[in-house]
Amino acid sequence: MSGSGKMNVYNPPVMLGGVTVAAGERTLIDIPVARLPTETWLQLPIEVVNGLYPGPRLWIAAAVHGDELNGMEIIRRVLEHLQPTSMSGTVIAAPIVNVFGFIEQSRYLPDRRDLNRSFPGSPNGSVAARIAHLFMDQVVNQCSYGIDLHTGSNHRTNYPQIRGNLQDAETRRCAQAFAAPVMMHAETLRGSLREAATKRGACVLLYEGGEPLRFDPHAIDVGVAGVLRVLAALNMVRSRAKRQPSQSIELGETTWVRARRGGILRLDVELGQHVKARQRLGVIGGALGTDSVAVLAPEDGIVIGLTQNPLVNQGDSIVHLGSPVDSLDD
Repeated sequence: MSGSGKMNVYNPPVMLGGVTVAAGERTLIDIPVARLPTETWLQLPIEVVNGLYPGPRLWIAAAVHGDELNGMEIIRRVLEHLQPTSMSGTVIAAPIVNVFGFIEQSRYLPDRRDLNRSFPGSPNGSVAARIAHLFMDQVVNQCSYGIDLHTGSNHRTNYPQIRGNLQDAETRRCAQAFAAPVMMHAETLRGSLREAATKRGACVLLYEGGEPLRFDPHAIDVGVAGVLRVLAALNMVRSRAKRQPSQSIELGETTWVRARRGGILRLDVELGQHVKARQRLGVIGGALGTDSVAVLAPEDGIVIGLTQNPLVNQGDSIVHLGSPVDSLDD
């Protein structure tokens, strides 16, 4: 494992926020972000687990969108499993990146900016730009790997899934090790944390699972097991797996099915369900079920996202379908 043949070779210290974390130690560091109107400081909590032996450095981030809470719990549980004295490499964990949004239970920052469209940021820009710059400077620039944890948004819930540049061999290897139920190649979004970290040479996975402002036990369990499997694949920790997990289904194309009319949505499907073309996904009608129209699947696929709000307007995205790569080759 980590220490074999390395008993006299130790991991270099990690410098973060003016604090030094030596090999074999773990430290919680609060980095000042901004002074509030109350004259108190808002701080970014980060835990550094610096393994005793040399290895990769990996960051794990959650709540880049302040109302996405599953990732925070995933990080807490992952940290419980990490023992720096038997670990190789370094994990830098940031469970609440958007501290402003987290406090306000909002996806956004106080100026309504989306932090995940503000990277790599600037030390002299908006609040979003400053937080993005701080996170890049203190955390991302020290690491060669990253895992960004998210949930669905706007009353939507997501089936546990990994997104990343699967055309990159190392990213694909990490995605396969994570072993979420589904994985897909996804281009980076302009201004996103994944884009900024990738441009600086890091291998980054983006995990989606569950919905905002809720703990989803299944999505959390999948996330914890996946992160630990990635750490094991990078030889940072011992594998805890007693059996091989099921392989991820790789998706090619994805499609949002949209509401043909406004009304009350009554869904017939659930996350992870395989559906056939023309299968009824639900109905939209009046409050008493009058004038209902069926929502039909445009193609075969797997349900990877759903709206949780039964009140829909015409054109709203209501069911997200993904087509497995194997089916696209048929």
